[in-house]
Amino acid sequence: MNCRGCAAPLSLPLIDLGTSPPSNAYVHADRLEQAEQWVPLKVAVCQQCWLVQTEDYTSAESLFDAEYAYFSSFSSTWLAHAERYVAEMAERFGLTADSRVVEVAANDGYLLQYVAARGIQCLGVEPTRSTAQAAREKGLEIRELFFGRDTAAQLRSENWGADLMAANNVLAHVPDINDFLGGFATLLKPTGVATFEFPQLLTLMAGAQFDTLYHEHYSYLSLTAVQALCERNGLEVFDVSQLTTHGGSLRVFVQRQDGERRAVQPAVQQQLQAELDAGVKTPGYYATLAPAAENIKHQLLRFLLQAKAEGKRVVGYGAAAKGNTLLNYAGVRADLLAWVADANPHKQGKYLPGSRIPIVAPERIELEKPDYILVLPWNLLSEVTRQLSSAKTWGARFVVAVPELSIQ
Repeated sequence: MNCRGCAAPLSLPLIDLGTSPPSNAYVHADRLEQAEQWVPLKVAVCQQCWLVQTEDYTSAESLFDAEYAYFSSFSSTWLAHAERYVAEMAERFGLTADSRVVEVAANDGYLLQYVAARGIQCLGVEPTRSTAQAAREKGLEIRELFFGRDTAAQLRSENWGADLMAANNVLAHVPDINDFLGGFATLLKPTGVATFEFPQLLTLMAGAQFDTLYHEHYSYLSLTAVQALCERNGLEVFDVSQLTTHGGSLRVFVQRQDGERRAVQPAVQQQLQAELDAGVKTPGYYATLAPAAENIKHQLLRFLLQAKAEGKRVVGYGAAAKGNTLLNYAGVRADLLAWVADANPHKQGKYLPGSRIPIVAPERIELEKPDYILVLPWNLLSEVTRQLSSAKTWGARFVVAVPELSIQ
């Protein structure tokens, strides 16, 4: 396989997580007798442009289909983040009723609802029918398309040249990342700005966040790699900021290379230097993740087996993609983790891919009063513990497995 970014041959492995189904391919109850598609989950590093990427085994169309079950609006933390983003961008870039905002991967309208509330013209691009329909029910205009140069040219011809383009947690999800970024250079106005948010490679490596590796994530991004990708596709990075979302993310600001360019902020060079100092351009930097993942797997299995031996009941919370990577890598099944509760009704009544652990409504926790609650989306631990604070009344304890087993 060659690098998705620069086409150089891939020769440096990062980690091999064995085989698993796509992490968002939740199983319907009436399909439990059918086989799932298990495919290798391997990640490699390009030593030319330092883009970290999964190896190709499945298509985007099969991953992001009409039954895609990730709905952003079920996280209050994420909604608050989106509302702050809209307020900050409106102030910084002087967005008015005459401005046009386009969000790529608009999901269920979690962000554009705040743009529309300010009276700003907005449009969402979202390829998954399930979430696109939820956004339309909020009164938003959504185009059910995969984004790229052709899509951008089409929207540009319809007078959707953008003052601001938002792309939160999607840059990692696109197989043809050059075509995707080229679309931004096409659709942005000469004075326009695009922002990309994505979990950053430095925190992934430092926190052994191997569970964020899954088939739907084609790339794992540093500013080093993103800057090279942008330059290749007619864009310039002019600012970057650190975010706490998803365990540690970057927000990267870009503009057209041929537009009215803003001054490049010092934060860009500071982030690039931090990555260089950490070693992102050295093969040895990538050698720590595989042994850390194996240690996390062993810690989790020891805990679950000991809890079972002691007659304790362990359940999960949050049917998140990262949880599916963890559970399938560790080989956990319903004998060790009885069920997983999730607030998203689109997931309830289904089963986790691979492990076939049932997904239930959160009310089940109050009914059964388990001894331990394994929080699979560990980045939302504070939110989850607030929501489930009543569990403390019967002595339940919260558990996270990454970056190491922790019981609270």
